[in-house]
Amino acid sequence: MDDAHAEPAPAGVRGHARRVHLAVRKPDNWFELGRFLVVGASGYVVNLAVFYLADRSMPYPIAFILAFVVAATSNFVWNRWWTFRVHHGVPHHQYMRFLTVSALALGIDLIVLTTLVEWVGMSPLAAAAVAIVIATPVSFLGNKIWSFK
Repeated sequence: MDDAHAEPAPAGVRGHARRVHLAVRKPDNWFELGRFLVVGASGYVVNLAVFYLADRSMPYPIAFILAFVVAATSNFVWNRWWTFRVHHGVPHHQYMRFLTVSALALGIDLIVLTTLVEWVGMSPLAAAAVAIVIATPVSFLGNKIWSFK
């Protein structure tokens, strides 16, 4: 069937598509994404530093979980205060939502990382770089739409 004979999209879908189109064109959303990426980069450094220090004195899975929580907490504070500039809502509720979104992004990171290393044969560092890029949009949208709504 060609486009001339296609049924029009339902009104709700058209309205949603228009909101998405307008959101993409709004410069503030792009600045927000930029700030989110800066915070994410700082969280990456925090995560690696805490993991490096903690790995010396505890089993690496526990060190990894500790590093994740510290980095996620740092990211939450910076994202709430600077990225999304939220001055409303209950911080601990937002923090739990943020951790949920972060855990989802972490799950995506780990799936992509493992797939690229084990099945594709990429180096872990290169695979991690790809995994982070793939998971970032999920994290940004989840936090913008749900955590800091």
